[in-house]
Amino acid sequence: MPRQAGGGRAAARRAARERKAGRFPEDLRRLVPQACVVAFLAGGTSAFVADDKAVELTVEGKPRTLHTFADDVSELLADEGVRIGAHDAVSPAPGEPLAHGDRVTVRYGRPLVLTLDGHRRRVWTTARTVAEALRDVGVRTEGAYLSVPGDRSVGRYGLTLTVRTERAVTVLADGRERTVRTNAATVREVLDAADVELRGEDTVSVPLDSFPREGQTVTVLRVTETEQVHDEPIPFPTERRADPTLPRGTEVVDREGSPGLRRTTYRVRTVNGVRQEPRHTGTKVVREPTPRIVRVGTKEPPSSVRGADHLDWEALARCESGGRPDAVDPSGTHGGLYQFDTPTWRSLGGKGRPQDAPPAEQTYRAKKLYVQKGASPWPVCGRKLHR
Repeated sequence: MPRQAGGGRAAARRAARERKAGRFPEDLRRLVPQACVVAFLAGGTSAFVADDKAVELTVEGKPRTLHTFADDVSELLADEGVRIGAHDAVSPAPGEPLAHGDRVTVRYGRPLVLTLDGHRRRVWTTARTVAEALRDVGVRTEGAYLSVPGDRSVGRYGLTLTVRTERAVTVLADGRERTVRTNAATVREVLDAADVELRGEDTVSVPLDSFPREGQTVTVLRVTETEQVHDEPIPFPTERRADPTLPRGTEVVDREGSPGLRRTTYRVRTVNGVRQEPRHTGTKVVREPTPRIVRVGTKEPPSSVRGADHLDWEALARCESGGRPDAVDPSGTHGGLYQFDTPTWRSLGGKGRPQDAPPAEQTYRAKKLYVQKGASPWPVCGRKLHR
């Protein structure tokens, strides 16, 4: 506890005066009348008392009155055991002369770990309460959020404090503009204060957990996503299978093919009513294609028919079809070199359509027909058979 009486240099000066008074020559005291001795001693005592001062020392709001022989504030504080740090406040300042009746005030500095609008820093204050400390560092508390009440005392070892000042933030959503004053910690809280709800895929122009700044504009993006499906056919392949029972050059379709189905999906995103470029999300085969199966003849057909080999079949072909194996008449019922109808062709052992068969097979079937019916199947061109 600080001492009530003076000490240090002041005490040394007082002790020196007392020793000087005590060394007054013994023989002189005997010679000088008692009155002179008394007067002399009275004068020295007056000088000693004149150095004594009555001052008021207030440390951390606790005042006390004391007497001291200190010459200045620094000596007073040293005599009283009051240690001063770099962040403490002393009034009058240390080193200032000290006079009778002076008042000396000491306020200790306290560390304040302050997080202000998301920014953390360490400050020192001699304030006694949170509100005074914030006022000293220039923080506006009207409408602000304080993690510690403003009237809370700031202890000797300081405290940790979070402050979010009131800010004006504008929210743009659904074609409307809303400006709110808020001390919110996140953009998400600002949206709540503006009564703006996010739905589904909605998002905002800044991260929802970011700190809202004074004058900031937050844009709400209304997002909808739909699925778009595109189907496309898969062409069927053709399988050609050799058939030794069919004459070479003959093809017979055993099974018609059918296309498959490929399905591709896209995500279509719409932001505030504006359609974005579709995004491919997947492709799958819904139905495999069915191959077309064709039998291809490998059997060498006979070329000779007794009784018809000597005729001019080339002349007949030129007359009937212009010598074209795939020729078809305008009615679509006769085809090939010799313009067979399909029933006649098949009665002669032909497969499929006559115009699809090789020229050699067509000539062979025509010879067989001649043997059966002569030139009558070709009433106009039949005469060309005879050279």
